[in-house]
Amino acid sequence: MVSYESLKSGYERNWANLEIRPVRLGEANATARKAINGKATYQQVERLTGVPWYFVALCHYRESNFDFDTYLGNGETLKRVTCLVPKGRGPFASFIDGAVDALRIQHFVGTQDWCIARTLYRLECFNGLGYHAKGVNSPYLYGGSTLYGPTEARGGKFVADHVFDSNHVDSQLGTAVILHAMMSLDSSITLDDSPSIVPRSEPDEDVASSVLLMQQTLNKLGANPPLDEDGISGPKTKAAVSQFQQQHALEDTGLLDGTTIAAITRAGVQPVQTANVDLSQILRRLEGLAQLLQGAGASPGAAPSGGTTSGGTTVATNDPIGLLERLFSLVNKTAPTPGTTAPTNPAPVDQLKPVLDLLGVLLNKDGKPVLGQVNGALGETIGNLLNGKKTALGIGGSLITALLSAVTASPNAGGLAGLFGTIASAVPGLSQFALPISLALTAWGVLGKMEKWAQGTAPPPKATA
Repeated sequence: MVSYESLKSGYERNWANLEIRPVRLGEANATARKAINGKATYQQVERLTGVPWYFVALCHYRESNFDFDTYLGNGETLKRVTCLVPKGRGPFASFIDGAVDALRIQHFVGTQDWCIARTLYRLECFNGLGYHAKGVNSPYLYGGSTLYGPTEARGGKFVADHVFDSNHVDSQLGTAVILHAMMSLDSSITLDDSPSIVPRSEPDEDVASSVLLMQQTLNKLGANPPLDEDGISGPKTKAAVSQFQQQHALEDTGLLDGTTIAAITRAGVQPVQTANVDLSQILRRLEGLAQLLQGAGASPGAAPSGGTTSGGTTVATNDPIGLLERLFSLVNKTAPTPGTTAPTNPAPVDQLKPVLDLLGVLLNKDGKPVLGQVNGALGETIGNLLNGKKTALGIGGSLITALLSAVTASPNAGGLAGLFGTIASAVPGLSQFALPISLALTAWGVLGKMEKWAQGTAPPPKATA
């Protein structure tokens, strides 16, 4: 986001070096006199808003060439509701009423810092800050001076939205040039340094973060043309806001009021429709992993079968009770029998292969996923009991098993260490027995969640404060 502080020194330097081109000096003085002629009206606006009268005059020049029958915000007539952004303003009884409204929606009312850098910054924000990215002084400020255009400086102009022509030179006088001429004709205009005591931030700065967030969200929603994410609610941002309001049946104003901000925020955080999620890629990856681990223990040339485990026993995919019995038989085979010595470092593939074989059966039935069997495979009663808890129980069981398998029994240990040591020593081969069950339960829980997502039966997210 472009900030005033990052541009302040540049404005101060340009103001110190500003020179009106001799061929434009007469035009600049004539325009300055027109502005001064309306001083009394502009001062009434200043008394109501705190915005310096000369700033109001400069905005009036750019919007409608000092026509007091027009709205300060966009130059439209005061007699009808405005059609250009900001839309829906008016009609107004007088120029003063319209000017106060325009300055209020720009968040200029109540501002206190009107040093030269801040004044130039706010004037340029009316038109946009895009010239900084092009390395060109904005003609909106410096047109008619030696700071803009050949031969002393670079030229260029945005001739359309996001269309910059480096060979085009804007012929209109810039607001900084007119202000310079006004000061030479009216000694009452003084531009002091920033006030020594000012609020933590100016009112127009307070809304910059909200504007930036809305610009980012509108870009994410496909704003065309894309918005400059600068935190400035300029003409392009107002046009994008207006387009959004039209599309969502909101009052078309082009302004970021509370209702519009809420609507843009909601549109930017719409949840993904789970009914359109394609789970085939996930299933293929899981099946590939199971087949890869099967192949690690299979004889060369043996192809894994979708319904056959590594032990060669065919398991019916439509028999949940048989699948459950097969799971326990596989787990029991991994536990050492009494009187035998368990390997100190069993291969992980050997431990997980039987479980993955079983998962391969669950995942594949004639080449098609059978996720509808996942929760039902545990049986009606057990399935309801463990519904929503399988993943947590499986992960917790895996962690506890790993901790117990690492405990060495000590007769002198007390507390939890003694308890864990007693359990670990009382159950031979605890890790090889319990770990596959925990991992299978974890995988089963994950598959159950995938089933719910695919069927659209997952519970809604809990409300957060």
